[in-house]
Amino acid sequence: MFKALLLDQVDNVTRVSIEDIDDIQLASGNVVVDIDYSSLNYKDGLAITGKGKIIRNFPMVPGIDFSGRVAESSDSRFKTGDSVVLTGWGVGETHWGGMAEKACVNADWLVPLPDNLDAKKTMMIGTAGLTAMLCVDVLIEAGVAPEQGEILVTGASGGVGSVAVTLLAQLGYQVVVLSGRSEENRALLTRLGASRIIDRSAFEEPAKPLEKQCWAGAVDTVGSHVLAKLLAQMQYGGAVSACGLAGGFDLPTTVMPFILRGVKLLGVDSVMCPIQKRQKAWTRLSELLPDSFYQQACREIELKDVPAYAEAITQGKVTGRVVIKL
Repeated sequence: MFKALLLDQVDNVTRVSIEDIDDIQLASGNVVVDIDYSSLNYKDGLAITGKGKIIRNFPMVPGIDFSGRVAESSDSRFKTGDSVVLTGWGVGETHWGGMAEKACVNADWLVPLPDNLDAKKTMMIGTAGLTAMLCVDVLIEAGVAPEQGEILVTGASGGVGSVAVTLLAQLGYQVVVLSGRSEENRALLTRLGASRIIDRSAFEEPAKPLEKQCWAGAVDTVGSHVLAKLLAQMQYGGAVSACGLAGGFDLPTTVMPFILRGVKLLGVDSVMCPIQKRQKAWTRLSELLPDSFYQQACREIELKDVPAYAEAITQGKVTGRVVIKL
């Protein structure tokens, strides 16, 4: 038996309960993991409160990522006691996720933890941190170097943006952030390594096809009109790694940044990312993130606290990371 936070739906109303689950009810997979930590993300909050259509089948254990130790394995790549992390692959959406004491998953979805990361630190980084590392890596692969100019990070107060700021600063880039949050958040972004901060109101005017060249590279977590404005301001040969759709699916731009300035738009998806890239990204995260990163705001909660925190996180009342100790 193991404890799990279970979501069900009755008459289109989401019901939340903490249940004792029999091991035989575990989802299918060839590796069983004893979960040490999961995290509470905004997507999880939408699923738990029923404010977003995140869950595709019920009943469901939410939690889009987790870290822990292998309990059973029929795959030769993993043995009992191995420390692992899982992000993506539909866990918490189509496959039972991390808000439980156990999970049964496909071995292809697991990444062995680097030696210098423990389960809690891994969930403090979480899916957002993995996505940020992938965004930074594709900029480097595209040839964007620190000496070429400033890098803009949009949505910098969010999980992906804040880690991207930290990583870029550690790598020697001049990081400019687009943020409209409180002075407290702005102070945090400066501590993380931002050299200056632009108020998001500067991006409210619709983009012209081409504008003044400003940025050698960029990490965009917003999309839509913010991404369009960003593309119009890229330097010749610059690159944008884009991972977010918070602003919507539409992209009101033209081909001019791509044809006349050779701008590269590089999409990043951490959900179906190949295992080799995941492994490289987690190793790089373990090497690049300074000790000060783990001293930032982080709330450690128990499974029973999740429903209340889920409601608060969807209302924008929670800052920093929320990790769940199982």
